[in-house]
Amino acid sequence: MRKTYLLHIEGKNRDRLLDAARHDIHRYLRRERRRALPEGARFWDFDCRFGSTQEDAHPVQVDEITGLIDEVARSGAAQFYVEIMAKPGEGMPPKKAPSSVLQQELDDAQSTGGPDGD
Repeated sequence: MRKTYLLHIEGKNRDRLLDAARHDIHRYLRRERRRALPEGARFWDFDCRFGSTQEDAHPVQVDEITGLIDEVARSGAAQFYVEIMAKPGEGMPPKKAPSSVLQQELDDAQSTGGPDGD
């Protein structure tokens, strides 16, 4: 998916255009993740680029896109470009970092020898 989203269209509300762009991007990601994986792949990974134009686009993580769209909305820019290319992931999918509470519980369990404190 390579697309430039215009945010100033005569007769259209800017907020609705931003919502439509977010929805379009998330719909694309959901559709790509539902596709059958090729042999040997464990998950779908995405190469993403984001910028005001295609020439200015720089690589970003897929979970940063929504925040970048919010920044564009705050800055009042007239457009933004997003490129998302799906590719099969070979290794383990990236894990979310555990919250500080879970991390503290893990640290406590390791320092005491187990969850029981034995």
